[in-house]
Amino acid sequence: MTFPELLAARAALVESHLLAAMADMGDQPVVQAMRYAVRGGKGLRGFLVLESARLHDLPPAMDAAAAIEAMHAYSLIHDDLPAMDDDDLRRGQPTVHVKWDEATAILAGDALQTLAFELAAKAGSLPLITGLARAAGARGMVLGQALDIAAETAPQPLTLDEITTLQAGKTGALITWAATAGPVIAGDDPQPLTDYAQALGLAFQIADDILDVTGDTATTGKRVGKDAAAGKATFVSLLGLDAARAKAQALLDQACTALAPYGDKAEDLRAAARFVIARDQ
Repeated sequence: MTFPELLAARAALVESHLLAAMADMGDQPVVQAMRYAVRGGKGLRGFLVLESARLHDLPPAMDAAAAIEAMHAYSLIHDDLPAMDDDDLRRGQPTVHVKWDEATAILAGDALQTLAFELAAKAGSLPLITGLARAAGARGMVLGQALDIAAETAPQPLTLDEITTLQAGKTGALITWAATAGPVIAGDDPQPLTDYAQALGLAFQIADDILDVTGDTATTGKRVGKDAAAGKATFVSLLGLDAARAKAQALLDQACTALAPYGDKAEDLRAAARFVIARDQ
């Protein structure tokens, strides 16, 4: 099985678990929007949860994997809103506020966030829940989004260090939570997977910046070229395309090195890192 096939299989399992968690919610528009928003993603964050649990000889951490995908879906719904990035396309489909309306989109995102904590609580680890709150809130993802919005009206473009800090919150915080879920649940040292995830998260964002320049909407499933059109500072605009690719490769190497304590058992996580910088969507 190739890594994309493995990722798709795990994503289907997590998506099914997440949809099952919404089975008793009825069929109001807000619930329809929630279900719509969680379908069709790559499932990378859920995959990282399942793999980190496997590395620590735990049963499949399906509730934790579904929790991070619910949290990620909430973040995308809100990120796409007119008050944020104002996007009309996500995963090749109309964004939630376009298909329904802004109020429904906001409420669907809110409900997915609370569902994420419900599922994390079912995973049975208080440090896991606390970590999710920190990763998703004003120390992590929300902070990164706030910095991103502020940068749009800043008098000067962000520096490379500032972009790195921004993306460590906006993209990296949830990826780090996902990759360290296993050791956190097991009560083991999370540092090797923290190092892996921090490199992976930054590589993921650089790959996104590259796709915004080199990709096409039909393949990526979202609008491309928006960063350049807005004059937004990115890893590509600051480093150039070739240097950005080299930086992503260096981060890939760094992520794989961090997995040394797990030996061959972590080969699927190495494959995930290679996938992150080679993907076309």
